[in-house]
Amino acid sequence: MRLETIETFVFGNPPPRHGGRYFIFVRLTTACGITGVGEIYNATFGPDVVTAMAVDMFTRQFEGADPHHIERLWRQSYGAGFTQRPDVTVMGVLSGLEMACWDIIGKAADQPVYQLLGGLVNPRLRSYTYLYPPAGDVYPEPGAPSVYDDPDLAAEVAVQMVDKGFTAVKFDPAGPYSIYDGHQPRLEDLTRSELFCKRIREAVGDRADLLFGTHGQFTVSGAKRMARRLERYDPLWFEEPTTPENPADMAEIARFTSVPVAAGERLCTKHEFARLLEAGAASILQMNLGRVGGLLEAKKIAGLAETRQAQIAPHLYCGPVVAAANIQIAACSPNCLILESIGTFDGPYMSCLKSDITWEDGYVIPPTAPGLGVELNDAVLAASPYTGTELHLTMDPHPVTP
Repeated sequence: MRLETIETFVFGNPPPRHGGRYFIFVRLTTACGITGVGEIYNATFGPDVVTAMAVDMFTRQFEGADPHHIERLWRQSYGAGFTQRPDVTVMGVLSGLEMACWDIIGKAADQPVYQLLGGLVNPRLRSYTYLYPPAGDVYPEPGAPSVYDDPDLAAEVAVQMVDKGFTAVKFDPAGPYSIYDGHQPRLEDLTRSELFCKRIREAVGDRADLLFGTHGQFTVSGAKRMARRLERYDPLWFEEPTTPENPADMAEIARFTSVPVAAGERLCTKHEFARLLEAGAASILQMNLGRVGGLLEAKKIAGLAETRQAQIAPHLYCGPVVAAANIQIAACSPNCLILESIGTFDGPYMSCLKSDITWEDGYVIPPTAPGLGVELNDAVLAASPYTGTELHLTMDPHPVTP
C-alpha cells in the first residue's frame, strides 16, 4: 500500500459558526483506492497558505509511502529542514496528514482506529459543551445581549444544556483576551466571573460540573486572585489560567488553588506536555488532535499523563473530523475524563460530513465503522468555501487596562 494523492478543502462554517469561521480538511488516497480524511487545526496563517503547506509536506514526506509507517513519516516531517522541535504550524499540518493515514489504516483493517491503539476502554464518553448563544451567530453584534457577559442569560442556557443531558458546561466570562496577556484582571472581571459561577451553580445545582475557562489571560498573581473567587463554587477545572509558555508559572497557580488546572489546547507534541506534567502545572491535559501531532502522539501523551495520575480531556474548537479523532483517542484511553462537544453534534456544524457522530444523553458513543468513522460531503464543501479574510480565531489587539 502506498499514498498517491492529496486533496485539500477549506469549509466556510455556516452560522451560527460554532467551532470557528472555517475548517481545513485533507483527504489522502492510496494507489489501491483507499481514502482517509484528516483535519488541520492551524489558526496562525490563512487557510489557503495552510493548504499549500499540506500539499508541500505530503509531496516531500508522504507521497509514495506506506501509510502504516506512522512513526517514520512523523519523524521525517518533524525533523524536516533541521527544525526538530515543537512548532504549532508544522504540527497542525502533520496532525491532519497523520490523522488521514490512521483513517486509511483502519479502513484497510476494517477496524475503528481505537481498536488499533489499544482497544475500546470507554464504550460511552462523557461530554461537555461550551455555553453558546441561544440563538443567532456565535459572534454577536456589539451591544447585543450576550451569553458571554450576561450571567443570567448564561444560567438560562446552562439549564437548557443540562436538561438535554449534559453533566458539565464550560464558559469564560473573565473579560477580553488580548495579544498582550497575561494581564491583571480588573475588579469588574473578577466580580462578573464569580457571578457567572454563582448564577450557574444556583441554576443547575449539582447536576453539572462547571468548567471555567480563561484563554491564558492572567499573570500568576491575577490567576490566584481569580481562583480564590471561584473555589467556593467547586468548578471541575480552571482552564489555562496563565499564558502557556512557562509551565513553572502555571504550576505555581496549581499549587495555590484546590481547583484542578486544565491546559494544553495550544501545546503540541509530547515534549511540551511532558514539561507541563514535570512542573505539576496541570492535572487535566487538553490536547487538540488537529494540532498536537496526531493520534499516535496523543496516545503517547495520554500514557505520560497516566504516570502522573493526570487525565485527558481532548479539546475541540474546530471541525468534526478533529471531533472524530478525539473520540477515537478518548475511547482507547483509560484516563479520559471528559470529551468536548460542539453542542450535540448536529445542525450546520455537521453539514460537511456524510456521517453522524452519535450523542446520547450527555455521552458520545464511539463508532464501530472502520477508520475514523466519518466521510466528507464533497457537495456541501464545494457549495460553502471560505471566502473571508479573518483567521479562524482572533484576539484583541489592544492591552486590557483597568
